[in-house]
Formats: sequence, C-alpha cells, structure tokens
Amino acid sequence: MGDNTVRIGLLGCIRFASKFVRTVTQSSNAVIIAISDPSIETANTFAAANNLSPETVAVYGSYEELLDDPRVDAVYLTMPVTQRAKWAVTAAEKKKHLLVEKPPAQNAAEIDKIVEACEANGVQFMDGTIWLHHKRTVKIRETMFDSGLLGDVRHMYSTMTTLVPEQVLERLTKEAMGLAGAIGELGWYPIGAALWAMSYQMPVSVRALPSSVATNSVGTILSCSASLQFGSTETATAIVHCSFLSQLSTDLAISGSKGSTQMNDYVIPYKEDTAWFEYTSGAKFANLHIGWNMMPERVTVDCSGNEESQEATMLREFVRLVQGIKRGDSEADPRWPEISRKTQLVVDAVKKSVDIGCEVVYL
Repeated sequence: MGDNTVRIGLLGCIRFASKFVRTVTQSSNAVIIAISDPSIETANTFAAANNLSPETVAVYGSYEELLDDPRVDAVYLTMPVTQRAKWAVTAAEKKKHLLVEKPPAQNAAEIDKIVEACEANGVQFMDGTIWLHHKRTVKIRETMFDSGLLGDVRHMYSTMTTLVPEQVLERLTKEAMGLAGAIGELGWYPIGAALWAMSYQMPVSVRALPSSVATNSVGTILSCSASLQFGSTETATAIVHCSFLSQLSTDLAISGSKGSTQMNDYVIPYKEDTAWFEYTSGAKFANLHIGWNMMPERVTVDCSGNEESQEATMLREFVRLVQGIKRGDSEADPRWPEISRKTQLVVDAVKKSVDIGCEVVYL
C-alpha cells in the first residue's frame, strides 16, 4: 500500500454499499480498511458477504469508532438521509474526506453545515451522483454543447422512477426517507440533469404539478412532477418526474435551438461496459411530411475495463482530489459541493411547492 493510497472507511453497511466495495477493490489507488454499522452483526455479515478479511479490514459496531481510527483518510456515508448531515459534519471535524450517498442531506441548510465543516477542516466533499462522472456524460457535453450542435437549450424532460411493491409503500416513512420523500431520493437525478444541461444556471421558479403528487397514509411523497423555469435571454423550461409508483425509467431528453439529444438510461446505463446517446442537428420533416430529413446519429462510448465504469470514474476523481490535498499540492475542489447545494435548493423548492398547494416558488 503506497503512501498516497487513499484509505477508505464505510459508515453504514447497507446492501447497496457492496457496489462501492466492488469498485474500490478494482481500484489501483484506494483501499477499504474499515467498515462500521450501529449493529456489529450487520457489519460482520457485510464483511463476510463482500470478502473483506478481518486481517486487513477493521469491523466496528459504531460510527464513532471508525471516525476515531487515524488510518482512515476518507469515508463513504450510506446511512439513511435523516442521519447523513450529522455524521458528515462529525466526519469532517475528524479530518475525514467525504463521499456521501445522494441526497447528502434533507435540505440546503444541512448541506451548508456539511460544507462549512469541510471547508473549516480542509477536506473534500462529493456526493454520489455517479452519472455525472460517466464517460458518456463527458462525450455529450463535448458533442452537443461545446461544439454548438445543440444550440441554446430550450426544453428538457427527465425522469427517475422505480416501482416499489404496494406492501412496502406504507413503510416509506419520513424518518427513513427524509422530508422530501421521492423528490429527494429519486428527484435528485432529473433535477440534477436539468441543472447539468443548463450548466448549473439556477431556475427562476419551480412548481409541482398538482395532479402528479401522490403520498402514502403517513404523508411521505411517493410521486411528483414539477416544471422548472429558467430565465435568460432565451427562456428554457424543464419537466422533471420522480415516482415509486411507476416502472423503472431514467429518461433524459434535451431540445435546443439547433439540435436535440436523448437517452433512456442516463442514471445507470443498460450495460456497464458500453453506453450510447442519440442526437439530431438540423432535423426537419421531409417533403410532404412523410418522414424526417435525417435519422438520429448514435454515439457509442466504450466503458470496458475494471476502472472505466461510472462508479470507477467517480472514485478516481474523488481519490485524485484527496491525494492532492494529502500531498499539499491542492485544496478541496469547491465545484462538487456547489453542484450538490444547487441541486438541493431546487429539491427544497419543489417540496415547498407541494407543501403550499402546488403554487409557484421563486428562487
């Protein structure tokens, strides 16, 4: 293990964290040296299921114990969103760099506390929105935006839906899901996608669409659509949709003044080792409107190899930033907390719109 290897600890041993363990195991510059969970039995079961040897990985029955381990450089937080802000602040105060599952907090005030703690202690913050790190996402930016093929963004449509069994829906409480419910847990993706397409220009207003809002008997939001209005020289709009009541969908379509692009798997690609998107530029109906004057172009991105998945590229960026801080070559990159904060501000605004009867909320 080299001196610049980033030593990572897990705060929370949920099943989903196995994917992160797999990614770190395939990395050449990061290693998991500790895991923790309030239940030592859960932590031990997780360690065994993921082939984490007790000879190399410490297993703790509390988050405090892991955070007191001086060997740990960075932590990955997977506990329920209602607990993330508290433990993220505590971890930052212990000089641990933070990779936090999304949403990283329940509201923007909590994110501000996390970021303040990170800045005060010189540690990096990043949330776990993996699609932003995919090679395809970079390729879309180059192909459509930087080249001018898309032109000015005019409209976006984005979804994140996944069907939850009916018997489980009533168990989705605010204590487990956070105050925003599906808007935070799922809406983080389509809202973030709209902001990404607008180069993180904030909308001037948002409104939850009245007929789209569904809740369970305890008031947890299960489904919601919202409109986002972006003010600029040429106004852009977005419709975002999130739901636990619909089959899996992760659609992203962006229409511009010169072209358009779309994909149906922007959050997690259909295949780990390859991904694609389609676009047109200069499209028109053909003579007599019997078809189009062109077929969509498909751009395919090769992601084969152990360190080419979107999880691996996210980890690589996080590790690069942490290594730079450890060496004293650089300071924490403020871009990632800024992206998280802007996304959370819009999540908060959509939730507020729901709370006030789906009225317009101005940002």
